[in-house]
Amino acid sequence: MASPAAEAVLRYHRRTKHRLDRYARSPGYLDWDNQPDPFRRYDGCERYALPLAAEDPPGGPLDLYEGARAARALDRAAVGLFLELSLGLSAWKSAGGARWALRIHPSSGNLHPTEGYLVLPPLDGLPAGLYHYQPFWHALELRAEAGEPFTGLLAPGSRPASFLFGLTSIFWREAWKYGERAFRYCLLDAGHALAAARFAAALLGWRLSLLTTLADDQTAAVLGIDRTAFAENEEEHPELLAWVATDPSAPPPATLPAAALAAAGRLQLAGVPNRLSAQPLAWPEISRAAAACRKPETPPPAPVPQAARPWLPGPESPLSAARILRRRRSGIAFDPRRSLERERFLVLLDRTLPRPGKAPFDALAEPAAVDLLLFVHRVAGLPPGLYLLVRAEAHEGPLRRAMAARFRWEPVLPGFPLFLLEEGDFRGLARLVSCHQEIAGDGAFSLGMIARFEEGVRREPFRYRRLFRECGMIGQVLYLEAEAHGFRGTGIGCFYDDEVHEAAGLEGLSFQSLYHFTVGAPVEDPRITTLPPYGHLAAR
Repeated sequence: MASPAAEAVLRYHRRTKHRLDRYARSPGYLDWDNQPDPFRRYDGCERYALPLAAEDPPGGPLDLYEGARAARALDRAAVGLFLELSLGLSAWKSAGGARWALRIHPSSGNLHPTEGYLVLPPLDGLPAGLYHYQPFWHALELRAEAGEPFTGLLAPGSRPASFLFGLTSIFWREAWKYGERAFRYCLLDAGHALAAARFAAALLGWRLSLLTTLADDQTAAVLGIDRTAFAENEEEHPELLAWVATDPSAPPPATLPAAALAAAGRLQLAGVPNRLSAQPLAWPEISRAAAACRKPETPPPAPVPQAARPWLPGPESPLSAARILRRRRSGIAFDPRRSLERERFLVLLDRTLPRPGKAPFDALAEPAAVDLLLFVHRVAGLPPGLYLLVRAEAHEGPLRRAMAARFRWEPVLPGFPLFLLEEGDFRGLARLVSCHQEIAGDGAFSLGMIARFEEGVRREPFRYRRLFRECGMIGQVLYLEAEAHGFRGTGIGCFYDDEVHEAAGLEGLSFQSLYHFTVGAPVEDPRITTLPPYGHLAAR
């Protein structure tokens, strides 16, 4: 028997599936007068401007994963660069009198439910304490100044130069448009942002590791959101807390000192959160699901057994790593005449495989749980068809037993875990299962992220969030790799869940598709003007 919490999570997941005869419950229209403000701020806080990068860190595309050869010293400018390349703005867009910001990390509907926080030691001009990152101003808002024992949170033991990095979610920002299914998208966006932060840390030569033992209540106390007077239905919910160290070889702390955690709960917080909407609405199913998969304190995870895997050789991108981060966009339409080269396709998939000590998946400190079901349309040198990328060797056997018996399981490349399941033209099916969206069939390929689902969620309901987080991290890799190879990616949150499972021959809840994605040659809209990300700060 599953626990009541697990049953609540599974009930939410079933309830929020899109089906051919109905979509998950949503407002059904866009109430533009009630659209949430995409920027959280804390009025009354001391605000510290961060410098914008005069030049980007060196490094090619592979340095996103391998890390810089020399670590950047921890100072105010380095913190600014870390945030600029992870949670900062990447551009402004304008069309028809409207103007909106894009960010380095992607978000469902560009609604950005994810907020970033830091616990910093004293740096040049910055007192030690708890900060909220405000990307519009590229500034830190000081919510609480503090010394020991609070700053003992930073690096118990060896104490390399380090800080804490936390993410929260505002469910209302996504629910405004997507209704009950929005909780899924918030979890994906936390994964997008975590991967973006891990890549930024790698380019600075730093290590970023999740603190996996902490309870959500502890994370909320450290970030101060458990005692902040948010407007009703605009609350922030804890997603994760990570340790960032300038020494990439330093082992992350197993936990945080009890005295420091207690001190965090006693901090006097400054600042009043701004109202995001005039009338934020309640979505009780989201609240119930979030409560059901609240994370308790847990023991440290067992070491992840991973064999070293060399990078698959292939064409090099001429873009620098930082340029790839800054150029990332979501494709709006794809050119159905252009194909992706086989070698680039394989390199792109190779980057999604977890490797010990390599960004971004080393931040998770847990085994991979997600594999990729691919609808290949236009990859020169590969027959169109249905393929599977097995991201962990232990998954192959269970997937072979669970999926359709007719599948061929023909290896595409010796030693590489990509299998041709079935040849054929799957463009129509890809469009159908992705809510009839043309973009899923017009690109070079699209995919569904298939998670080992029910067993883990029944055992530990908070794993529901971890599965979506891993999917979001995979999505961020796909975004960047598509950009590196002259193509573009787009995350697809609208898909018919069980129709995807039927296409793969999957039954029940043992495996579930949690996120769709498509990659293709972008078709730009000439009506949209692109503006620099921080032109509005020129006067600063």
